[in-house]
Amino acid sequence: MNDKPSNRVKLEPAQQKALFRLQRRLLLRSGLTLGALTLLTGCNLQDGDEVDKVLWAMSRWNDRVQGWLFSGQRLAQTYRADQITNPFPFNAFYPEFNVPEIDLSTYQLEVSGRVADKRPWTLDKLQALPRQSQITRLICIEGWSAIGQWDGVPLRTFLERIGADLRAGFVGFRCADRYYSSIDMATALHPQTTLALDFAGKALPDAFGFPLRLRVPTKLGFKNAKHIVALSVGNANPGGYWEDQGYNWFSGI
Repeated sequence: MNDKPSNRVKLEPAQQKALFRLQRRLLLRSGLTLGALTLLTGCNLQDGDEVDKVLWAMSRWNDRVQGWLFSGQRLAQTYRADQITNPFPFNAFYPEFNVPEIDLSTYQLEVSGRVADKRPWTLDKLQALPRQSQITRLICIEGWSAIGQWDGVPLRTFLERIGADLRAGFVGFRCADRYYSSIDMATALHPQTTLALDFAGKALPDAFGFPLRLRVPTKLGFKNAKHIVALSVGNANPGGYWEDQGYNWFSGI
C-alpha cells in the first residue's frame, strides 16, 4: 500500500466539465489537417461553442476523407503464433471486475434495420456459420497495442445470411455493458472484419467480449465492440460511446 498523501486535486463539477471539453478539443485538434488548422487561425479555447462547432465539422470532414481513402481489399498485417502478446491486456471504460456476465440460456443476438430476416440468433446458430481465423494487432488510442488470435464469422457472411442491404451506409452494434459503436459498410464487408467467437483457440473470455465481439483490425481498438447483443443496418450513422464524446468516428486505415 502506498502511504504517501495523494497529490490529486479534487475538481468541482464545473471544472471537470471544462477539463473534459478541453481534452475533447485537443483530441479533435490532433486529427485535423493543415487546412483545418489554417481555418482555426485566431481561435482559442476561450471562444466557446463556435470552436466546438468548427472542430466537430472538421472531424466529420476527416471521417469522409478517411472513408474515401479506405480500401476494401487492403489487408491489415497478420502475425505468427509466436508473436502473440501474452498476457493480452484488458481494456474497457470500467474495471475488469465489472465485466458483464452473460446468461447463454437466454442470449440472443438481435438484428434490425435494413435486413430481410430479423429473427434473433442464438450462439449455437452463430457458431454453425462458416468461420475464419486471424492473428492481428489491436491498436488502442491510449498508445498501446497487442497481438491476438481471433476466430469467428466474417461479418460479410453474417450480413449476407440475414439479407442485409449491403448498399446501406452503416452497421451499428449495441452491447451488454451499455457500450455501442458503429462502422461504415465498406469496413463491415472487409475480408478481415469478423464477429469473433473465440480468442486464442478458446471461447472468448468474459474480459475480451464473451460471447460475441467485433474484431476489425483496420480500426482502432475502441471500434471493436464487445459483448454484442444487437446489430443494426441503416443509412443513419448510429454514432458510438466514445465517438459521441469527440473521438474521430472513422478511426481507421
